[in-house]
Amino acid sequence: MIPFQRLFVAIPLGLVLSACVSGGGYKPVSAQLPELEVGFAAPEWTGGALPAGQQCSLFGGKGATPPLRLGSIPAGANAIIVEFNDLDFAPLSSGGGHGKIGFWHNGGTSVELPAVPGDTATLPDGSFVEARARSTGMYASPGYLPPCSGGRGHTYVADVKAVYKARKEGEENRLLAQRRIVIGKY
Repeated sequence: MIPFQRLFVAIPLGLVLSACVSGGGYKPVSAQLPELEVGFAAPEWTGGALPAGQQCSLFGGKGATPPLRLGSIPAGANAIIVEFNDLDFAPLSSGGGHGKIGFWHNGGTSVELPAVPGDTATLPDGSFVEARARSTGMYASPGYLPPCSGGRGHTYVADVKAVYKARKEGEENRLLAQRRIVIGKY
């Protein structure tokens, strides 16, 4: 078992409140949300330089999301939403600019999320596209858009959120806990 990497920062509450997702967004359950434990589940991911080949296909890669290990998932979470962003490119720097990928969660305080391929809407069982990448033209992706700066040293992050995703009419989507992890520079 790989220990949790300490490569994360808290997400400002304003960012959470301004992030719009399918189903009407996720309302924070409190002003001070608990933080998830988030670490990489594969040794090639360190939060430093992007692992070889993990960039978008326009720059010769076949990128996928890093597999992640989560802990401190609060009771009541039925899904994990991961929003991918490029902090150095304003149009895709927040709210899942590179896509939002969801994973159904059946309880427990920890889970390992699998890698999800980029540039496709075909995902592993138990995962779904919460929102496609906001990129357009030749950069468009039906799901996750892998880092695609052409090696200009951009910083890519994942905002990981434990949520209750409404399943019935009249229920409300709720944000229960969160954490940001730097996935790498490209």
